[in-house]
Amino acid sequence: MAHSALSYYTPCLVPTALPAVEVGGLYVHIPFCFHKCHYCDFYSITQQSDERMERFVDLVLAEGRMWGGVGGPSVKPRTIFFGGGTPTLLPMGAMRRLLEGLRKIFNLSGVREWTVEANPATVDESYCTMLREFGVDRISFGAQSFDRRELAVLERHHEPEDVARSVEAARAAVIKRINVDLIFAIPGQSMEMWEKSLEAALALGTKHLSAYNLTYEPNTPLTVKKKMGQITAVEEGLELAMLEKTRSRMAAAGLPAYEISNFAAPGQECQHNLRYWNGEDYIGLGPSAASHVQGHRWKNAGNLGKWEEAIARKELPAVDMEILSPQQRMGELAMLQLRLSSGLNFADFEKRMSEDARSVFADPIERYTAAGLLESDSTRVRLTEHGVRLADAVAAEFLATEQCSVPAAK
Repeated sequence: MAHSALSYYTPCLVPTALPAVEVGGLYVHIPFCFHKCHYCDFYSITQQSDERMERFVDLVLAEGRMWGGVGGPSVKPRTIFFGGGTPTLLPMGAMRRLLEGLRKIFNLSGVREWTVEANPATVDESYCTMLREFGVDRISFGAQSFDRRELAVLERHHEPEDVARSVEAARAAVIKRINVDLIFAIPGQSMEMWEKSLEAALALGTKHLSAYNLTYEPNTPLTVKKKMGQITAVEEGLELAMLEKTRSRMAAAGLPAYEISNFAAPGQECQHNLRYWNGEDYIGLGPSAASHVQGHRWKNAGNLGKWEEAIARKELPAVDMEILSPQQRMGELAMLQLRLSSGLNFADFEKRMSEDARSVFADPIERYTAAGLLESDSTRVRLTEHGVRLADAVAAEFLATEQCSVPAAK
């Protein structure tokens, strides 16, 4: 069973208490936003001064240095991801200091992918050029829609044409790996409207697209509006049709799905996201950032002030610390890998878990294969196209006694 969650900021979590393994993933959560979008449940805050953002950089670097001692995990990133919030809302000077500082703290010689999330219209060519000079080679733009009415429903503060301008700014700075995020099943959206956004995104010529169905997260303004009857969710049948249309259109465009919501040309998959879906290790810096090291999992306090106070005390701001049992680790690895088009690889699973997945999960594999939701051969088991429609229900059967969340990435 998982250990009980630790209370805020106890000194229990110290790096030397964790397995002494090399950790290849680094995530930095930058919580600042111009405006809080009505569907978003990621931790973010608005109306912050430049002074507080400069202090934030100082404290992120201080948190990073806590992982540079002797003993415990050795953080040698191969993938880095800046998420938010809106990372590119950091003033250029502050972002430069953050990039420079991380290079001094960690050995980044092995980094093969460095992603920064950006909202359209928050970057120009000079900002992108600065990112590229410090090693960023991938930008993920949150377009969400190319329809002004849909952007208004989501409370997105950019214009459809801003997306193309931002993509061109990144290309001018020689950042070639670009993702565009889209959302479907927006209230009032028809299939025709979704297809128009899809085609507008494809016309940009990026080699990676993400398409997520709109989810109504607890306590978000959009969920409140839905409960009050101010908006109506898209009917489930139409939502599933949108998913199927997305998968077929992306495949036809040379960007097949490699994960349920992510599509890429061969070789252009997001390596940092694959780290999550393959149950690998990562360290998170910043408020609300999650971390995982060999079954030890925790997240940072989801409050900027509390996080600042802990770092100032030279304490890791860990909350919800737990240690997964072997059964939980096996269940979560299966759940995550079933989201991938490549599925759960039997040989890899046995190498990592010292168990045969075909025996551990014999019952759900047999039942869902008979139902046409899974297909397997001698090397792997994966969702069928029909199974993709019911992916969450199928994956839940592979979990151990407790379901646990993983951080979102784009």
